[in-house]
Amino acid sequence: MIDNFWKDKYPVGIAADIDPDQYPNIQAVLQQSCQRFADKPAFTNLGKTLTYGELYELSGAFAAYLQQHTDLQPGDRIAVQLPNVLQYPVAVFGAIRAGLIVVNTNPLYTAREMEHQFNDSGAKALVCLANMAHLAQNVVPKTKVKHIIVTEVADLLPPLKRLLVNSVIKYVKKMVPPYHLPTAVRFNDVLRKGHGHAVREASPQHDDVAVLQYTGGTTGIAKGAMLTHRNLIANMLQCKALMASNLNEGCEVVITPLPLYHIYAFTFHCMAMMLIGNHNILISNPRDLPAMVKELSKWKFSAFIGLNTLFVALCNNAEFRALNFSSLKVTLSGGMALQLAAAERWKDITGCPICEGYGMTETSPVATVNPIQKIQVGTIGIPVPSTLCKVIDDSGRELTFGEIGELCIKGPQVMKGYWQRQEATDEILDSEGWLKTGDIALIQEDGYMRIVDRKKDMILVSGFNVYPNELEDVLASLPGVLQCAAIGIPDEKSGEIIKIFVVVRPGMTLTKEQVMEHMRANVTGYKVPKSVEFRDALPTTNVGKILRRELRDEELRKLGLKKIA
Repeated sequence: MIDNFWKDKYPVGIAADIDPDQYPNIQAVLQQSCQRFADKPAFTNLGKTLTYGELYELSGAFAAYLQQHTDLQPGDRIAVQLPNVLQYPVAVFGAIRAGLIVVNTNPLYTAREMEHQFNDSGAKALVCLANMAHLAQNVVPKTKVKHIIVTEVADLLPPLKRLLVNSVIKYVKKMVPPYHLPTAVRFNDVLRKGHGHAVREASPQHDDVAVLQYTGGTTGIAKGAMLTHRNLIANMLQCKALMASNLNEGCEVVITPLPLYHIYAFTFHCMAMMLIGNHNILISNPRDLPAMVKELSKWKFSAFIGLNTLFVALCNNAEFRALNFSSLKVTLSGGMALQLAAAERWKDITGCPICEGYGMTETSPVATVNPIQKIQVGTIGIPVPSTLCKVIDDSGRELTFGEIGELCIKGPQVMKGYWQRQEATDEILDSEGWLKTGDIALIQEDGYMRIVDRKKDMILVSGFNVYPNELEDVLASLPGVLQCAAIGIPDEKSGEIIKIFVVVRPGMTLTKEQVMEHMRANVTGYKVPKSVEFRDALPTTNVGKILRRELRDEELRKLGLKKIA
């Protein structure tokens, strides 16, 4: 698609281009915002709020400690393994100010996953929660990690509340298994030792790596996407350009239920919202819906960032439905396909339409989004400013409007490549900067795009392509369906047959016959499932994305076949 095609598609007031070289590095953005919004709230968690001025001071103390009490040098990697607590932005921005490369690490990782990520990244330092320090105890000796900083959930709360909350977590809820890390330093001791000392602000170049963001590993071993300072700055500015008329600077309250170590929340909350000085309400455990709804009731929140499974769960919660949504202006969805039934129900309850976007770890992540002024439900919108998209067939030929093929993306937010994996980089990123997403899509004549499905999730039934997203969207519209997933299972006659998994809403009942009748009435014959299985829950990622691959692997094991590569 030529540049002018996309430039004509932006609503009035939104520029078609941004300047990714507007800032030399992330530190420059942070310094500017923390000066402009010094007295404004930046992050709130467990009743404690950090202003932008306090964030800058604490991240400076963290950076000074790293520089004066460790042998870490600019370019060294530091793994940050924290949930949504105030320590997360302090550690991340402190590490970046010291010139280190942040390796975002899931706190729910197993020891095996931690060992792979630490060794693959060559991490020399680790910041982790006491709750998983027992895993670090076993993993660290097998890695190059020399410096360990351990924090407890409430470490940045006032003294009495800190003691109470940390004691309850440790002794009452018994959520902190015993561990022995004799060289570890406590987070608050780090801040105390670094306090008052000058920071030698690092000055990385545009193309220097700021973050190693590991992919989920659903298509093989997890790889580290190298996201540069320019990549992340570009995505900050792209988000700002599309939100400018709806999210004002320095006055919005943004709910943050998705984990900051995930690229979606990391870029939007830690980067884009930092750029425009808005207030992030950190939800440490979104699976605890009663606690989350109680926190929401305290705020006149104007923006909510989520994904399909979270929207569905909240809409089924009576206390959530009773909240005051009069201030809610923006709801953003990403991370997985937004189902029409969920979007409609959310709008009915909150009065706010969901704005769906699309992105990948490899695109920092935001690549496309629905302009809030002109949302087209069921699409992923148009490319964000300074970004091009095209759809290609298996031979690499560019397809025209309405034709289905693999979505490719080009823009300043596209990663530098995979860490120490040139061959994998060459497979996904060509010499002209086009990134193959692995997602099947089409471009409408109005420029809006639709994701049909993941290329590797596509089901082939008697030579016909069947896309699980379509089946799941139809199934989700059946009253009583809470969650659902569709997969293909090998079959001698048709190549593959379709199996669907259903989780029924509490208090409701569904039969296989009702499900099959609904599917037969809404999809053509070859798309009708051959098998239905009811479950109490479906396997999901840490952000709630349903793992079709895990379901497929279970079925393959039943058939005595190997997992799909």
